[in-house]
Amino acid sequence: MFKKYNIIVVGGGHAGCEAAAAAANLGSSVLLITMNMGVIAQMSCNPAIGGVAKGQIVREIDAMGGYTGIIADKSTLQFRMLNRSKGPAMWSPRTQNDRMRFAEEWRLQLEALPNLDMWQDTVKEIIIDGDQAKGVVTTMGLRIESDAVILTNGTFLNGVIHVGEKKFGGGRTGERAATGITEQLITLGFESGRMKTGTPPRVDGRSLNYEAMEEQWGDENPGRFSFTDTKTPTEQRCCWITYTNPEVHEILKTGFEQSPMFTGRIKGLGPRYCPSIEDKINRFSERDRHQIFVEPEGFRTVEIYVNGFSTSLPEDVQLRAMRLIPGFEQANMFRPGYAIEYDYFPPMQLDLTLETLKIKHLFFAGQINGTTGYEEAGAQGLMAGINAHQRINDDQELILKRSESYIGVLIDDLVTKGTDEPYRMFTSRAEHRLLLRQDNADIRLTPLAHKLGLVSDERLQKVNDKIANSKHIIDYLKKYSVSLEQMNPILVDRGSSPIHQKTKLFNILSRPQIVIEDLFEGNPDFGDFVKQFDADTIEQAEIKVKYESYFEKEMEIVNKMKKMEDREINPDFDYNSLTSLSTEARQKLLKVKPRTLGQASRISGVSPADISVLMVHLT
Repeated sequence: MFKKYNIIVVGGGHAGCEAAAAAANLGSSVLLITMNMGVIAQMSCNPAIGGVAKGQIVREIDAMGGYTGIIADKSTLQFRMLNRSKGPAMWSPRTQNDRMRFAEEWRLQLEALPNLDMWQDTVKEIIIDGDQAKGVVTTMGLRIESDAVILTNGTFLNGVIHVGEKKFGGGRTGERAATGITEQLITLGFESGRMKTGTPPRVDGRSLNYEAMEEQWGDENPGRFSFTDTKTPTEQRCCWITYTNPEVHEILKTGFEQSPMFTGRIKGLGPRYCPSIEDKINRFSERDRHQIFVEPEGFRTVEIYVNGFSTSLPEDVQLRAMRLIPGFEQANMFRPGYAIEYDYFPPMQLDLTLETLKIKHLFFAGQINGTTGYEEAGAQGLMAGINAHQRINDDQELILKRSESYIGVLIDDLVTKGTDEPYRMFTSRAEHRLLLRQDNADIRLTPLAHKLGLVSDERLQKVNDKIANSKHIIDYLKKYSVSLEQMNPILVDRGSSPIHQKTKLFNILSRPQIVIEDLFEGNPDFGDFVKQFDADTIEQAEIKVKYESYFEKEMEIVNKMKKMEDREINPDFDYNSLTSLSTEARQKLLKVKPRTLGQASRISGVSPADISVLMVHLT
């Protein structure tokens, strides 16, 4: 019935969609197998994309030719650039999205790819020939062969849903769990674990009193994720903020004895940075209120996502407590919140390409690796799709460095350090975050994607124009000066010290109180010159001017580390032969099999002394 495919992707979530699209766009014949084609790219939890650090990842996915940013732009309800009051390394785009349209746009995008087929079924087994993945077997009894397999199973592997004292199998509410794969992988020698995540109730927006809440509008001049020509939103929806109170907390506490989290029925670890409401009350007992974000699920639905109220308490307790929140007095609940437990595989069992160390041509991406979040999943899927295609064609693998992308930080953290709790990205995880900004993701990564064949010549030219034109602006700023009479009134008005002689525009713009538009008023010729360029190019030039010295210092650090990052280690290196290494270091190095000396230095349990021994031996 089925031809042999180059690559089979198991799972139609965010990781699976990006993996299938990347491999197909590179020329592989791809089969995407999902349990339910009606919920491809379903936003299982929050109907939003991006946020702190996550927004940077989405822009990187877009710069690499992925689709998450494009789909988010097409389904935007509201756009906000977070952390504008801080430096540009912290600026993070975020969209509130139309849940139904987001999934629809992903489905249409996948259907438009000529090398991609889809099949609705459940995979129960991977075909293994020797030490190599060769296809899959489905619950319908179909045996489908391929050159490589990418597992992106999300929360479906032996998933169990908890609501109070009730529990039932499922990978998502209303959908069954997947069995068989975990058991097979364990027999092959893989280590597995359990994690948990949760989701809040959804309510009928018509039953809420928005006058009792604080309005939260999007940006007046909204941006977008994609570096392509997607449209910026012309219509935005309001979100709202409200708060819990001591009365809400007291009602929630009445359900603690029935909470699967507190009674020990849930064994898996949940996301520390996104705790359930009962966990917040327990851990932060000194606080008498917690913030609740009231977020619409779409343009044409009344359903509301109650962000900040994630819970697995009994549904009657959820409703009673929720109705004590200002604005929720008459709330009508559509769906209760729940917790879900699922299998994952500690990611130290992977290579930096996301191929498993035990089985060749088998790749893991997304929550199967212990991550949480659509953005982290999409990034892994993109890289797994690229590297699966490269692997079966004996082409050069793609491993992004920590100094060139958040995606590189994400994968290096997972493979090198592992995780025993759901991993999410933060700007603090990236030591070179000043270089890894959302505004320059295209400059950093699009040339790499073009070399692979994932982006067009036109997109590369657009990046080259951005680089060249921002340099033109900077050259102008360095060449021309402004007089005291022109500039001092503006400087004083902005709270900046006046100048005492003619000063280069470059030096004026480098002041923190001054933005590039301020120079237009003092120098109309410069304003006319700059306005010929697009907003992204102008922003790029301004950021470079303000942070030039910081960028230079950061690059010095990167270049110093480059020697260790470039020092390769043979994957078959016998660490047991180096008796000078500590026992723990030998064990960890044998398990991770680091690609480089830099990666080895980041392994927990490998000390600087161990690295010195290894460096001497390699030299």
